[in-house]
Amino acid sequence: MKLNKASGKKRNKKVTLYALSTCGWCRKTKELLNRQKIEYEFCDVDLLTGADRQETMEQVLKVNPKGSYPTIIIGADVVVGFDEPRIAELLKS
Repeated sequence: MKLNKASGKKRNKKVTLYALSTCGWCRKTKELLNRQKIEYEFCDVDLLTGADRQETMEQVLKVNPKGSYPTIIIGADVVVGFDEPRIAELLKS
């Protein structure tokens, strides 16, 4: 699985975003992270094919059994959906 990197200020927690290229909430999540200049890795799962797509979807299901998007991993915490207050809270600590 290949993750893309969005540059920004590195935080003490690793941030990974699993998204869909066509999802409005996923786009809002990227905009939020970019606006706050957060360094993060991301993957638009719907743009993957074959084994890469299958492997990535399995990774998402491990942390989000519903398999919905966006799925954001901040350190050891998982945020499912666009939950701006929760994302902000996790990025502060």
